[in-house]
Amino acid sequence: MTNPNPPSGSPDKEPASEAQAAQNALGNTERAEAATTPQAETAQGGTPEPRPGLGRLFVENLWAANTFTVTLLSLVLAIVVGGILMIISDPDVLSTYSYITARPSDALESSWTLVSEAYANLFKGAVFDPETFSGWLNGSNGWEAVFAPISETLTYTAPLVFTGLSVALAFRGGLFNIGAQGQATIGVILAALAGFLLPLPPGLHLLVAVLAGALGGAVWGFVPGILKARTGAHEVIITIMLNYVATYFLTWLIVQNGVQDPTRTDAISKAVDPSAQFPRLLGDNLRVHAGILLAVLATWAVAWLLNRSTLGFELRAVGANPDAARTAGISVTRTFVLIMVFAGLLAGLGGSNMVLGSTASALTPLVVAQIGFDGILVALLGRLKPWGVALAALLFGALQAGGNRMQSYSGISLELVTVLQALIVIFIAAPALVKAIFQLRAARAARLQTSLAKGW
Repeated sequence: MTNPNPPSGSPDKEPASEAQAAQNALGNTERAEAATTPQAETAQGGTPEPRPGLGRLFVENLWAANTFTVTLLSLVLAIVVGGILMIISDPDVLSTYSYITARPSDALESSWTLVSEAYANLFKGAVFDPETFSGWLNGSNGWEAVFAPISETLTYTAPLVFTGLSVALAFRGGLFNIGAQGQATIGVILAALAGFLLPLPPGLHLLVAVLAGALGGAVWGFVPGILKARTGAHEVIITIMLNYVATYFLTWLIVQNGVQDPTRTDAISKAVDPSAQFPRLLGDNLRVHAGILLAVLATWAVAWLLNRSTLGFELRAVGANPDAARTAGISVTRTFVLIMVFAGLLAGLGGSNMVLGSTASALTPLVVAQIGFDGILVALLGRLKPWGVALAALLFGALQAGGNRMQSYSGISLELVTVLQALIVIFIAAPALVKAIFQLRAARAARLQTSLAKGW
């Protein structure tokens, strides 16, 4: 006969009630958390140590190798190294160091004067000049002088936004678009031709010229895209060669009959009609134009494309793993072509800004400058994120605008501004170096390095 009350060690033991089971589970959970949570460690009297305050947590998280901290400290390092280069390159300041042991104040004062004035002029030429503001208040100058620095910054920023977005979009799709320079060159050619060859009314003329520039860049991006998709040809080699083709085509086209300015003997085309130029936002005396508004719109469109659309998901999937994307039913061939077409379209818009805006009004061999290659730096500095690219372009535009004043007022070579840009990108691209210099938290740096490896 079976015993109705088996011993407690028997496998047929009667299960505990639900309340008892819940209480046991809760007790086990609390004991596990007490054993694994650092804040639960007790002091000598058995009282748990207090949790760190909100301010302490903020400081700890701030002084970590996250994106914001690394970017900010990279700017600081670039400014410091740039200041050292200014001192080394100035013979008058450098001569004071020959007797630094006898009179150290001379070397320190001359160095501080040189570097502080240079960076002050950089700020005044890019953002704000207090003297012009006080002059506006006392009536010695107009309000245009107050907004002139930011106007110059935005003027240089607009084309860099487009080329930076072009490179970033291709990067997110797994392609390295070195050809933004060539795509911008074809864009500026078609935009200018539409600007002075087509007799159209205002408004429509500008729209056609902008679309012509975008179409030119898209076609120049389609070529490496289709070759990559159909033949497996490497996009870096193709786009580099197409850069040369576009540059020499521009040089040849400028001196052709019907394109070259008949009143000039040098290599310059006819001027774009005023009806095909972007309207200026702050009057005729300031150069900032509506192209910056188009750049903001393009940034929003690319952000929406990448994060909200089906095509953006396919693009990111192909960029992460083409084989897995193909297995999931995504057409890698079609995606590669679309990536380069959209990238070329954006670069073409950047090129059209150079001739339809206020930077230039006619084609010259150097009309595109280096906006395509600078777009690579802007994309990397912006972490390949659309709004990050826009902010990086704003920084580069400020450096370029302020560098002009720094050269004029402080006698600092404009090439030093390019060195500052390169230093910023170098330090941001090497977060381990910034972490080692400033002793940032290692755990955050590891996560940052992982994200950079995925993005780049």
